[in-house]
Amino acid sequence: MQNPCFIIAEAGVNHNGDVDLAEKLIDAAVAAGADAVKFQTFKAEKTVTLTAEKAEYQKSMTGTNESQYEMIKKLELSDADYWVLSKHAQKAGIFFLSTPFDEESVDLLDQIGVPVFKIPSGEITNLPLLKKIAQKSKPIILSTGMATLGEIEEALNYLKQHGAEDIILLHCTTNYPAPVASVNLCAMETLRCAFQVPVGYSDHTEGITIPIAAVAMGACVIEKHFTLDRTLPGPDHRASLEPQELAMMVKVVRDVELARGNGIKSPTEEEEAIKRVARRSIVATRDIRVGDVLTEGDVAIKRPGTGIEPRYLGAVMRMKAKVPIQRDQVIQWDMIE
Repeated sequence: MQNPCFIIAEAGVNHNGDVDLAEKLIDAAVAAGADAVKFQTFKAEKTVTLTAEKAEYQKSMTGTNESQYEMIKKLELSDADYWVLSKHAQKAGIFFLSTPFDEESVDLLDQIGVPVFKIPSGEITNLPLLKKIAQKSKPIILSTGMATLGEIEEALNYLKQHGAEDIILLHCTTNYPAPVASVNLCAMETLRCAFQVPVGYSDHTEGITIPIAAVAMGACVIEKHFTLDRTLPGPDHRASLEPQELAMMVKVVRDVELARGNGIKSPTEEEEAIKRVARRSIVATRDIRVGDVLTEGDVAIKRPGTGIEPRYLGAVMRMKAKVPIQRDQVIQWDMIE
């Protein structure tokens, strides 16, 4: 990765089943400066039963007149479409990723050459799917929304048992949009300490504040949904960023990366220069003659910080002047003995 935080622009199903719209989403992710653009690869008949209900957020965004199956069936892309999108992303200079929801889709994405497999929160207990992905021996990003620590541990162990080595966990709150009060960013540190793996954050809140905060707390991956237009029909558009917002998020994330620094507490070059002006020194309050013994009444503590530091005031007391010192002159060590 070129940057400390890998930013995934989650297009998901915001293409509405239209490969041309999907290509425009790739272009928008590139323009925003994201590291990767990600879609979702599935076959409706392998993913959900014919009569499964929609989630409440899906009902609020797409109505109640269709089943979950009918909704996602309209959002399918063909295998050929994913090849087209992969090539488009490669040409545009961005990593192409997609989340597989069935074993057939795992094979398709492996053939396409995705560099990383992303496992969504809802599949964390789907051990057959986890095994299939792990056997591809590629890096894995595992979202952990809705999961307990025990379920996460089981999934990690299972992935490792079947060949996975490079795994990143994403803290996530599975709600669309997720209320800020439910985000619990401190859980990232819990995951990091519990499993000793890199940890990032998959965001479902509105706006860009929370993913930026996650980066400030050390997230190594940020995943954020985006769309070309929040008013488009579909289940995820309203909880997604528009292109200009995505670009702003990327910009601020990069600023926060720089601000995090390396953790070493020491003055910067700029501070060293300012320190001479901002700090104080011991200065004479009167004209001091050679041989005079310095007392508290002979000195004061003033700017600039180019002489003896105030922390040595006790050591300076009772020392003698080696040279004449003028009133308000900064005292140096070679002036006293």
